Order: sequence, then C-alpha cells, then structure tokens
Amino acid sequence: MAKELGSASTTNDKLAQLEQTLAYHFARPELLERALTHRSARQRDLDAPPEDNERLEFFGDRVLGLIVSEHLVQTYPDWDAGKLSKAHSRLVSGTAVHASALLLDLGQYLRLGRGEEMTGGREKQSLLADAYEAVVAAIYLDGGIEAARSFIRRSLLDPAILQAEQPLHLSDYKSALQEWVQQHARGRVEYRVQRESGPDHRKLFEVEAWLAGERLATSEGRSKKEAEQAAARQALAALLAKSGWK
Repeated sequence: MAKELGSASTTNDKLAQLEQTLAYHFARPELLERALTHRSARQRDLDAPPEDNERLEFFGDRVLGLIVSEHLVQTYPDWDAGKLSKAHSRLVSGTAVHASALLLDLGQYLRLGRGEEMTGGREKQSLLADAYEAVVAAIYLDGGIEAARSFIRRSLLDPAILQAEQPLHLSDYKSALQEWVQQHARGRVEYRVQRESGPDHRKLFEVEAWLAGERLATSEGRSKKEAEQAAARQALAALLAKSGWK
C-alpha cells in the first residue's frame, strides 16, 4: 500500500522524490504539500497544511485551460474554432487529466483522511485529476507561467498527442458509438446520470451508457456532456472487443 505524506522527516523525502518526477524544484515546497492535501486529511491531521488543495485546484484548472488553448492555437494555425474547441475539451477532460496524474503516480503522494483512504481515494479519478490541477497551480505560483507551461507540455500535452488514436478534434465518441450501434441494428444508446457530487462550481457527474437493457460502461465527468463522452468511449471500446460484435 502506498504511504501518504506523514511526519516532517518523511515529508521532505517524499516531496523531493516527487519533485524529481515532476522535473521541477520548488522554492516554496509548502505549495506542493498543499497541492497534495485533500480536504479529508485536514479533518484528522493537525500537522496538515492550513489549507487543502481545493483553491489551488480551482486556479490550476484555469491555468491548464489557458495553456492548452495557447498550445492548440499556435500548433494548429489552420484549425477553425470548432476544431480547436473539440481538441481543447478532449485535452482538459477529466479522463485526460486523470491519465496525466497516473503517469506521475500522484496517488501515492496524496494526504487523505481515513475515510478516503479506506475507500480507495488514491485511485479515484476525481481526486487524482484535482491533485494534478492543484500541482499545476502550485508550479505556476512558485515559478511562473513558463514553468507551468513546460510542466503541462511534458506531463499532459505530449503524451496525449502522441498516444491519441485519432485526431484531437475528432472527439465525439457519442456519435461514433451510435453510428456503430445503428450499423449493427442494436437500437439506441441511452445515457443515465447515476450520481452528482461536489460543490456547484465543481460538480462531478457519474453517467452510465445503456443499450438494449445492458449497461455498457460507467464514467465520470465535470459536466454531463464530458461524462457521456467518456462513457461512450469506454462502451465503444468494449463493444469492439467483444467477439462476434465486430
């Protein structure tokens, strides 16, 4: 089991280890520590920083959106606003940010309360995505926009673009799934919102994709649209993988 940041003697070692992974050294390491502190940790840990990572996550989300927009406009000068918007949505989605958090193994560094620890908080998509965005904000506040831009390019943009199975602006998985379903005469896909959580400014939606009475996939997103797209992507992959369904 991964160990969370704990006493001062171990915290510095863990932060130094993470800094190597991030390829960034903090002049103010307390920013990084705060970025890794979930609100549940402060409920039981008197040694936790005075703030959790929610404010940093809020700011980091905006920094990420700006830098991704800048990158797309500069990299794809021939794309219209529609293509840029679709690519942007794909790159800043919960799925993409979660993948970057996994790449950095952020889960092992989180400070969590007992409840989150017992319910697998280190592997939750929402917690990991929030932690990544909080780290983006911490780097921005510590080193400025150039440092944040370099980190986002290394940890999110380059891996996402290199590993993309289709052009970034072709991200409408709901349409692709429905087209496949219609070709195989299997009806229409239904999307059901199972749960909403989080504050109003940071809602998290859990959506299931159903077809002919069968649940194909379940996914999360920061909007219903994002959650539906993520569920559609999983459902399409599952259908294509099933023998006899190709």
